[in-house]
Amino acid sequence: MMGRLSRRASLCLAMAAILGAGPVLAQQPAPPPLSAYGALPATELVQLSPSGDRLAFITVVGEERRLATIDLTTNRGLGAISVGAAKVRDVEWIDEERVLITTSSTESLPQIGLDKNELYMGQVFNLPNRRVVRMLAATRTLFPALLSAVRIRPGEDRPDLYVRAHSFQAPGALDLYRVNPDTGGARLAESMTRDTDDFILDDGGRSLARSVYNERSRTWSLLLRQGSRFNETWRVSAPLDQPALIGLGLTGESVIVAADRPDLHREGREDAEFFDVNMATGAWRPVRFEFDPEDLLFHPVTRRMIGASRLENTGRRYVFADEAAGLLWASIEQSLPGVAPELVSWSDDLRTAVVYTNGPGDAGAYRLIDLDTRELRSVGHAYVDIAPEQVASIQPIQFKAADGLDLHGYLTTPPGGAARNLPLVVLAHGGPASRDVMGFDWWSQALASRGYAVLQVNFRGSTGYGQAFMEAGYGEWGRKMQTDLSDGVRHLAAQGIIDPERVCIVGASYGGYAALAGATLDKGVYRCAVSVAGVADLRDMVAYAAERGERRDNSTVRYWNRFMGGDGPGDRSMDARSPARQAASADAPILLIHGRDDVVVPIAQSRSMASALRRAGKPHEFIELDGEDHWLSRADTRTRMLTETVRFLEANNPAR
Repeated sequence: MMGRLSRRASLCLAMAAILGAGPVLAQQPAPPPLSAYGALPATELVQLSPSGDRLAFITVVGEERRLATIDLTTNRGLGAISVGAAKVRDVEWIDEERVLITTSSTESLPQIGLDKNELYMGQVFNLPNRRVVRMLAATRTLFPALLSAVRIRPGEDRPDLYVRAHSFQAPGALDLYRVNPDTGGARLAESMTRDTDDFILDDGGRSLARSVYNERSRTWSLLLRQGSRFNETWRVSAPLDQPALIGLGLTGESVIVAADRPDLHREGREDAEFFDVNMATGAWRPVRFEFDPEDLLFHPVTRRMIGASRLENTGRRYVFADEAAGLLWASIEQSLPGVAPELVSWSDDLRTAVVYTNGPGDAGAYRLIDLDTRELRSVGHAYVDIAPEQVASIQPIQFKAADGLDLHGYLTTPPGGAARNLPLVVLAHGGPASRDVMGFDWWSQALASRGYAVLQVNFRGSTGYGQAFMEAGYGEWGRKMQTDLSDGVRHLAAQGIIDPERVCIVGASYGGYAALAGATLDKGVYRCAVSVAGVADLRDMVAYAAERGERRDNSTVRYWNRFMGGDGPGDRSMDARSPARQAASADAPILLIHGRDDVVVPIAQSRSMASALRRAGKPHEFIELDGEDHWLSRADTRTRMLTETVRFLEANNPAR
């Protein structure tokens, strides 16, 4: 199955065979079970209390998630509660005695017109009395789901929680409510329309700025509180790429907005992505750091911007405008030389922080650094059943696409073996406006532990390489975004690293589409394909987005049209790039895996692909995962996905 693989690649491999470069792996000890990779992280969502003296985190005991809290000064537990089967999305200290836990579950509530959707709930754990209170539940006029992120602000007697919620008495609004963390009861704080997109609060819980997006007119507006009322200070047409309200500026007298402002372009300088907008005057000025930032950082007390970060090929890079934050980060980098730590949490005084590391010989570890004691200590590990020597090697790679575009990615190779003539799995990331990163990845590590090299390519359309690189992916589903992956295969084959006759493709979400497209559109490269929650029919996917929006022509539909290169669910030109419509062309066996609770890519996508393959008489398997969502949030179904994927790979592309 050489397909498009070059004659030069096959010649290189033939010479390697003549010179005695044979397969690959020396005899190695048995790898960890796949359940070690599919398990939920043993420690995650680690958060320091405001004082830095206490720690809260989610841990897993068997199949049960639990919130645990400890006193770092005595190393004694302060209390723990079971979170049950709920999916934990966030943990945050309210003060030294209360912890907010945000969970989600997939629900259908036809009695109020709610189709299957992911609903978010808030629970407050009170450490002194071991009591758990559910946010909004005590107010019967409110639907007890969080319809915005929760903001914590100091109150008169205790902190208050602010969140938007749906009132049964005012069905047309999504107002802001102040919630008592001890009772869960809520009172109206401010009225907000459904078009209110986001907001920034002062310490008293009063909104200083709001953003409004009108789906009908496709306009985004910035409203600033000036005196006793809000004034619209800027409006822009934004059918796609809506601006975003990010937070307070450096001095607290401005707000930070992410926006495209070519009208503020300065000759000889890169266009800025973030802008500082003065709340009194409405004047805009670009926010610049020593690199082009992807994310901004804010002080835990003042909530003002103090720094920025961006993800680079070797890890996350940080820069700080605040002296105390800069001192803390410099100490962290000195304590962890040669490692790319990621900032997870810090204390209010910026003297204590938790960082996360992962990479060579590190399956994920949380470390605490204290500037006052100069102490660095481990506070938890993510994958405790994977030993350092069992972590597969990861290296960044760079190559050119067929049209000359520079591409980057990562190659993971099996532990203990020579990187020659390996069987390969191309693991395509989702999004597609996302990216793979350097570090321990449970999925690629699981495949590498079974003897496969794993290639992860940040194909055109991925984030992290500039706007032009992402825009190069527009309209390229099944086209150059797809051949970027197989160009990576050809690159590795030309170097003799992989055997081009033993390549499969695997992925989830958009990556699932790429796997299906690899078998149906980019033929002759792959021996098998595994799609997890993948898009199979582009027109049907756009129709699903149209049906779920308040308007059929909503921003999600426009997003898909731009990336897919179509013009709505009626555009039949997308059929030529829809694997379900091209199933008769499949030249490799296909495994479909999909969660029944997926509300992002509906399981109907995989069902239609299975039906099309069955009608075409093409070899395939289809596995439906009970109770699983789009993100593989459960350990049992995550492990089953890995087990079925490895079984299918070994049947169609044996590693040894």
